[in-house]
Amino acid sequence: MEEWKYWIALKMVHGVGEVLFRNLLSKFYSPQNVFKAQISEIGKVDGIGEKTAQAIKGFSDWGKAEEEAERVKRSGFKLLLLTDSNYPRNLFNAYNPPPFLYVKGEILSEDDNAIAIVGTRIPDRYGRSVTQRLAEELSRRGITIISGMARGIDSIAHAGALKTGGRTIAVLGSGLDIIYPMENKKLYEEISTRGAVVSEFPLGTIPDSVNFPKRNRIISGLSLGVVVVQASDKSGSLITASFALEQNREVFAVPGNIETKLSRGTNKLIKEGAKLVESVEDILAEIEVLRRFKQDKLVADTVSPSDISHDEKAIYSVLRDEPLHIDEITKLTGMSPANVLSILLSLELSGLVTQFPGKMFQLRKP
Repeated sequence: MEEWKYWIALKMVHGVGEVLFRNLLSKFYSPQNVFKAQISEIGKVDGIGEKTAQAIKGFSDWGKAEEEAERVKRSGFKLLLLTDSNYPRNLFNAYNPPPFLYVKGEILSEDDNAIAIVGTRIPDRYGRSVTQRLAEELSRRGITIISGMARGIDSIAHAGALKTGGRTIAVLGSGLDIIYPMENKKLYEEISTRGAVVSEFPLGTIPDSVNFPKRNRIISGLSLGVVVVQASDKSGSLITASFALEQNREVFAVPGNIETKLSRGTNKLIKEGAKLVESVEDILAEIEVLRRFKQDKLVADTVSPSDISHDEKAIYSVLRDEPLHIDEITKLTGMSPANVLSILLSLELSGLVTQFPGKMFQLRKP
């Protein structure tokens, strides 16, 4: 905790941002050494002018820094420092990683194999279905899902990873002790047991709109690529995609109906060069280190075909190992299209059926 105090204090110094913080560490190895150094030595660090050097040497708000460190410890959280061996490698290699992250849960080396899934807070059925399928299938292959725990696509992505027993990391735009939105309290707790909830903001920070662009750079920074599922042309998800490009990450987008506002952002990304995503294979093929993640590594919590209802069995029995269109399934079963679609979605949630774009369905392959 004593060490944390110096890290928090240096971040509090006016004029010391992420890049200058890292430059200071390169010269002095620790924030404590920075505060002990002569002002003339501090001034020699790249980017540090006389004004900033004086601000460092004149820092006096030690009580506030110590109180923050104590609150972190009291809350059962921890600080993951930029110099720690388990600081996320992907984020470390970004241009301006946060000097430290507030963490609830654990970040593991395997989380370097991560994909971010983001999108609108108000998805339609198509968006919800695609998000869940992508999150589950990536997670089953041992890939960590990164998102922002917002309503809509973010929450569905986290839940999809958790459903398979996979790992997921949520990045907050508030202090780690401020759960937003509040209805995600249970999700927050579940994520922290199967991955981590992280933030760069001090405890008590409210989810102000200015925080979310900074949050989004961490979402993309933690990942090898960002998938945007549904987004309007003014969506914050496009900011995440922009950060991904700056950080040399892959950008993916799920195509959508051209008549729908929720498709404008994703379709625009595709026109600008984002990789069009129809299946998990489109993601794996584009990122070299993930190409070996072709087969499921985790066992899905699936329902046995013997445990499903009579109507579900009727539809399950006509499905094949190759995709079948919903119209064909309707003809084969004699049920109404609405009833067939509802049952198919239920079977998909049970882990027995896989859905593909264009309302194509097939038996989930073992």
